[in-house]
Amino acid sequence: MGTIKMTTAQALVTFLNNQYINVDGVEKKFVKGIFAIFGHGNVLGLGQALEQNSGDLIIYQGRNEQGMAHAAIGFAKQSLRRQIIACSSSVGPGAANMLTAAATATTNRIPLLLLPGDIFTTRQPDPVLQQIEQSYDLNVSTNDAFRAVSKYWDRVSRPEQLMTACINALRVLTDPAETGAVTIALPQDVQGEAWNFPDYFFHKRVHRLDRRLPTVVQLEDALMLISRKRNPMIVMGGGVKYSEAGEVLRQFAEHYQIPFAETQAGKGTIVSDHPLNVGGVGETGSLAANLLAKQADLVIGIGTRYTDFTTASKWIFQNPDVNFLNVNVSNFDSYKLDGIQLLADAREALIALDARLAAKNYSNDWGNQIEQAQNKLLKEIQRIHQVEYTGEEFIPEIADHLDYNSVFAEFKTLTQSVLTQSRVLGILNNHLPQDAVIVAAAGSLPGDLQRIWRTRDYNSYHVEYGYSCMGYEVNAALGVKLAQPQREVYALVGDGSFMMLHSELITSIQEHTKINVVLFDNMTNGCINNLQMEHGMDSFITEFRFRNSESGKLEGGFIPVDFASIAKGYGCKSYRVTTLEQLLAALDDVQKQTISTLIDIKVLPKTMVHKYCSWWHVGVAQTSKSKRIQAMAEQLNKHVDEARKY
Repeated sequence: MGTIKMTTAQALVTFLNNQYINVDGVEKKFVKGIFAIFGHGNVLGLGQALEQNSGDLIIYQGRNEQGMAHAAIGFAKQSLRRQIIACSSSVGPGAANMLTAAATATTNRIPLLLLPGDIFTTRQPDPVLQQIEQSYDLNVSTNDAFRAVSKYWDRVSRPEQLMTACINALRVLTDPAETGAVTIALPQDVQGEAWNFPDYFFHKRVHRLDRRLPTVVQLEDALMLISRKRNPMIVMGGGVKYSEAGEVLRQFAEHYQIPFAETQAGKGTIVSDHPLNVGGVGETGSLAANLLAKQADLVIGIGTRYTDFTTASKWIFQNPDVNFLNVNVSNFDSYKLDGIQLLADAREALIALDARLAAKNYSNDWGNQIEQAQNKLLKEIQRIHQVEYTGEEFIPEIADHLDYNSVFAEFKTLTQSVLTQSRVLGILNNHLPQDAVIVAAAGSLPGDLQRIWRTRDYNSYHVEYGYSCMGYEVNAALGVKLAQPQREVYALVGDGSFMMLHSELITSIQEHTKINVVLFDNMTNGCINNLQMEHGMDSFITEFRFRNSESGKLEGGFIPVDFASIAKGYGCKSYRVTTLEQLLAALDDVQKQTISTLIDIKVLPKTMVHKYCSWWHVGVAQTSKSKRIQAMAEQLNKHVDEARKY
């Protein structure tokens, strides 16, 4: 056995350069590069190693640790989890900034490798700069916070520990059932410490993503369940997309005329125009899917983790005889809703089910109900795309007890715009390139998109809604563009989410990697404003208003922000849009640009899309002085009684 003397950091870089993944016989490098923001906790260790010999790894300079990690998530998600970009930060606040991204990755089952610097293992300089120094345990550092949001966590306190840490990290990162954030904390003294590593640690490793096959017993259970059900419905989750099982699912659904609904992660696996694709389901579901969901007596959940938005807090599937068949590579997810488990890769499970179900000449009783639901959906989309402000008699889609006529008048005076959000979305849906990728994450936009956005190309819908993380959109768009540079990428983002975080917009300029930001400015955290008012509250700290000097409350006028000028200052091509003509001109022009762009669209509050036949369980005050809130508490308790309990 030969050995190579190198530092821990140098060994890590060499190891990462030699990791490959093989899916269905196609092999590629698993780690494309590293996002880094250097500080004293990583610059002289990992930074030195990368400067000396980064191999094939591309080093990207991040602007904010959370932002760069979101870009890495966007890259991995768009790459169908088959290639990653690692992230390195310094100790302390640099590491803490990545916690939100780690939680986002783990929630969404996206591989994310985090390499935060850490405090000294020798303790000689304690407390080193940015060290928390907990009196009850001197081994605790900021990085211990990652334990709660990581699928694998390790601290390399000795150079020789790096080997098992790295191998286990890759085990989890390449496991479709267990993947998520992986954190390897790297004490800054250990990063620079040298050791004689065995040369076989640096040999090429190929991690095979083997497709798990269903067992005969589980297939028999599944077939027995399906054969006695007359109104089955498929819920297509992200696992279908990551398995590349869309074509097989399409054939399966067509064979038995089973409607399929989409989760946020699953949308874009099969284009929206397919006659059996009934759109998003649940709290942000489409009209068609939610109408059929109430009648379904079997839900075949494929690659979904059944979030409360997908199930409308376990309320949307109201047939008293409904059962669940859960096809998933994760045993944890397959047990949800007390379902029958089919523990297998989505593609392989569907192939096996189809072969056996065909022999039984299975058919269902949906008849023309699917077509009727689809017609209602298309008619509703056509209506919502044409909603325009018509003056004082105009009633917005979200017609709650806000004095919206007064708000609209104020908004129009400040912006000279009366554009509605749903009209703008219709224009975007019809005018963006067919293969363009849209990215979204938080606020009202994910709901609108799942309800009415029509996907026209494969993997063109990239919405993070497992963690609903504000600030994901712009940064993830960079990752999407790095994964698929041949496609135009559009980050659809609200003004609140844009102000939360858009740091890697600068990185897109630096990397000559064009992204397009479509910013919806309604001067409000509109989604939460709708939520509070729907449940009896008044508008409270959700509109972006000046503080009133007389009352001391945030009830002054709207705060106008020129987002186009902000983007222009960064070096983007920017546009301020207040009319449909300006929007169409901007959309045409952005396609001619080679630098990142931002379209600042002023849209009236309350003009997003309302929910369809759904309910969401939120915490409503059970005692209140408000009669509206008292009534909402009674209604909530009624819905809880109607919903499944587990």
